[in-house]
Amino acid sequence: MAARSQYEELALQLSAVGAVKRGLARILPADCPAGSAAVLALLGQHGEMRISRLAELLDVDMSVTSRHVAHVAEHGWLERSSDPADKRSRILRLTPAGDDVLSDLNRRVTEMFAHNLADWSDADVGRLNVLLARLRDSFSCRGPGGCAPGRHSGECRSRPSGGDTGSHSRTPV
Repeated sequence: MAARSQYEELALQLSAVGAVKRGLARILPADCPAGSAAVLALLGQHGEMRISRLAELLDVDMSVTSRHVAHVAEHGWLERSSDPADKRSRILRLTPAGDDVLSDLNRRVTEMFAHNLADWSDADVGRLNVLLARLRDSFSCRGPGGCAPGRHSGECRSRPSGGDTGSHSRTPV
């Protein structure tokens, strides 16, 4: 186990990640705020889904998710159709215009990281990706029925109940 001072430093470093997130938010088009970008990214990664599933993946309230979906739909970036299994529910899917916006968002994010991390080696970027994924996994599997600290087996990733199913978003912001 790491020393307490290392955890304190980790907390400080993670709070500074806000600067990275603000940088990401600044590169978004004016008509595509962070919530809309997250909706596009999740639909792009996971494919069509119900709004309730989208709310789970976003980890926000249904009312917040509905506002994001309404904004994206108003711009023609997603379509809502009846769910054949339950006519009261709607299925969300990206439109070709939504695919185009998502491609642009991914390009912008990639270029921003390439510019800001130009002095990093491929190995350093790779290590950061591995360590961030490990950090995310250490938190995502701690819920009910999840892994105990220090005992991550990977089985929590295959359980579809409740929150995250192990498929993590490439959310632009």
